[in-house]
Amino acid sequence: MSRYIDFDALDAIDVETFRQQTPYPWANPEKLLTDEGFEALRLNMPDFSLFEQKFGYQRRAGQQPHDRYSLEYEEGIDVPQPWIDFIAELRSDRYRNAIGRLFEARKVEFRFHWHYAPSGCSVSPHCDAKREHGSHLFYFNTEDDWDPSWGGETLVLDDGGQLDPDSAPAFEDFKNIITCKSRGNVSAILERSDRAWHGVRALTCPEDRMRKIFIVVVNPDRLFWKVRDKLIGKKIQRF
Repeated sequence: MSRYIDFDALDAIDVETFRQQTPYPWANPEKLLTDEGFEALRLNMPDFSLFEQKFGYQRRAGQQPHDRYSLEYEEGIDVPQPWIDFIAELRSDRYRNAIGRLFEARKVEFRFHWHYAPSGCSVSPHCDAKREHGSHLFYFNTEDDWDPSWGGETLVLDDGGQLDPDSAPAFEDFKNIITCKSRGNVSAILERSDRAWHGVRALTCPEDRMRKIFIVVVNPDRLFWKVRDKLIGKKIQRF
């Protein structure tokens, strides 16, 4: 039995319903992690000292920077054991196949990273890179440590098919904005396309708080990832 991923809940996401969502395929499921697993991860977030400061980086087409502290997962990184175990589950065939079904992708591989964002940071409206199938975002702020008035929700943005993905629109330029639940044991699954706009408005949290998320980036299968996993001898959990 999985300690972290509730595979029955993941498998219960209907592929046809997901793919027919507007303005593009997306979902905002609750409790894809077990209660025990969510708490173990939340209480053992990677130490802030490991993160790289990414502020003021220029984006394409004049889009505003996506300021945050970022940590890319690499083998041997000094993160708490629950995260090592969780990522092993994410590398399992069962998770890989479930995400592949949703994105209609026969073979997928993953990158993993954490983002911590302090007050004033935002994610300007954008579509993800063309090399990606999509992403799965896990949120780790709760009702106990995050006031909804501070923002932090992922926003699914509907451009009505009018905007060039290589442009820099404001939130006000979208015909419809859908707010994802982003506190507690919830996640967001977003398929990448030239219409898959999303973003996060500027945070207004106190200086001692940060928005904390973990992102699974879903990429096409590449030989690089197979060779890397073989070389490091990572034992992948099979289901």
